[in-house]
Amino acid sequence: MSRIGRMPIPVPPGVKVAIQDEAVAVEGPKGKAAHRLPEFLAATLRDGMLRIENRSEDRKSRALHGLHRSLLNNAVTGVHTGFRKALEIHGVGFRAAVQGKELTLSLGFSHPVVYRIPDGIRITVSENTKLLIEGIDKCLVGQVAAEIRRFYPPEPYKGKGVRYAGEAIRRKAGKTAQGK
Repeated sequence: MSRIGRMPIPVPPGVKVAIQDEAVAVEGPKGKAAHRLPEFLAATLRDGMLRIENRSEDRKSRALHGLHRSLLNNAVTGVHTGFRKALEIHGVGFRAAVQGKELTLSLGFSHPVVYRIPDGIRITVSENTKLLIEGIDKCLVGQVAAEIRRFYPPEPYKGKGVRYAGEAIRRKAGKTAQGK
């Protein structure tokens, strides 16, 4: 039996959980989320705790027990508090701006980079160089942050580029003049 799969998921006040067969719907102050469990897993809600029980003991079901428990925990956390990732842009003249459902990045290229913001994600820009990505789906928030970072990953010589807040960039020494 999975150690993570055995752990109950606390359901905070203000979050509603509806279980119908293998479908689990979660609704909270931030929005709605749904997750479909495989047929060998069952969800039960008792005393404000959501539990995932494994009906089978074969290898595949034991392997997926903890995964589906974590996905449901992320759904409950997402609709209650949400998820966020912070990005920073470093470089002279590098900046970002949000216009409707598009994020426009000036990253030193000959053209601005335009990124269409997916539904369910909110991006706010402060100081033209700090981005905050928020949403209820942890996977989608992380994916959007990774896609934005991929436009100009931090380079090791000057440290320019888009990086996660607090990310340490290993710097390299540049070429030095060789004397005769």
